[in-house]
Amino acid sequence: MILASNVAASNVVASNVVASNSWLWYATRATGVIALILLTGSVVLGIIVQVRAASRRWPRLVTLGVHRNLSLLVLAFLGLHILTAVVDSYAPVGWLSVVVPFASSYRPVWLGFGTVAFDLLVAVTITSLLRTRISARLWRLVHWAAYACWPSAVIHSLGTGSDTKQPFVLGVTVACVAAVLLAGVWRLASGWPEHATARVVAGVTAAALTIAVTVWTIVGPLRPGWASRSGTPAVLLEQKHSSAPTDGTGSGSAP
Repeated sequence: MILASNVAASNVVASNVVASNSWLWYATRATGVIALILLTGSVVLGIIVQVRAASRRWPRLVTLGVHRNLSLLVLAFLGLHILTAVVDSYAPVGWLSVVVPFASSYRPVWLGFGTVAFDLLVAVTITSLLRTRISARLWRLVHWAAYACWPSAVIHSLGTGSDTKQPFVLGVTVACVAAVLLAGVWRLASGWPEHATARVVAGVTAAALTIAVTVWTIVGPLRPGWASRSGTPAVLLEQKHSSAPTDGTGSGSAP
């Protein structure tokens, strides 16, 4: 009877902890997915601007304006994503790890990729706002960082996201990757054979990176046990299993 009472009390406490943090968890994941979608749209439009594609109904100036507005929306949702992640008491994500890559004790490598993406995006945004006050060479150099920002965000989403295996989230990620790859192929093919060597190198690099990330996703985040292999502190894994509702066999899962 005493043991049963202790177990019941533990389940009540655990359920209260999960309930108190669940809305932050959902908010963090939702804003992260939206930020990835918006960032993908911004990258695709940025490539379209470089290709100088336009029509009477959709002039290049409109594409440039939508590209800038999407970039600002990315920062807004990314700010909410970071805020909810830090405020959530479940994972020890401190403010330092927001700006310093790989400084977190919670999945440091994969969370670090998100920090890298955030730092690069902030640098690109600031230089874009100051474009008339800085040299065109410096602006172009920093703006190229956007091509490193997007894959870093994708790796962060796959490695840190606790719902990577969910069909909807995985489908959104695949769609984002496909959109950027198609836009990239269009960019490399446009104006061929000018700068052919650089285009071939860029294409081979993009293909190799895509294959590497795909293989890593299959053998990593999509396989069981990724939570422990990704760098989640042992105490959080124990808390997750102890607070998870069971199905009578002693196994369960928590958000």
